[in-house]
Amino acid sequence: QVQLVQSGGGFVQAGGSLDLSCAASGSILRVNTWAWYRQAPGQQRELIAQITRGGVESYQDSVKGRFTISRDNVLNIVYLRMNSLKPEDTAVYYCTADLQETDRETYQTYWGQGTQVTVSS
Repeated sequence: QVQLVQSGGGFVQAGGSLDLSCAASGSILRVNTWAWYRQAPGQQRELIAQITRGGVESYQDSVKGRFTISRDNVLNIVYLRMNSLKPEDTAVYYCTADLQETDRETYQTYWGQGTQVTVSS
């Protein structure tokens, strides 16, 4: 079994910055893709950033130019750097890893526990 443990959530004022991290542990052969999702109260969960093992990044339009996703393939950690935060960024943020385990042939997706990010005016 694989575990994803997140850290870095908290409170920040509008215009500020915050960094999130997500570390995967267990019997991991390789991570194919990492992603960050968020879910605000009363709204659907949305994909906001994704990065491949080779480092190809993609972003939701609402966070382009403000958020940066990166990954460490050796330590199996994904990061999200959030700059110029807005109140509408307030949500629970989740990381996911699409990965192959040592005892399985196919890739499976694992989710982190989620962390609250609150941006105040």
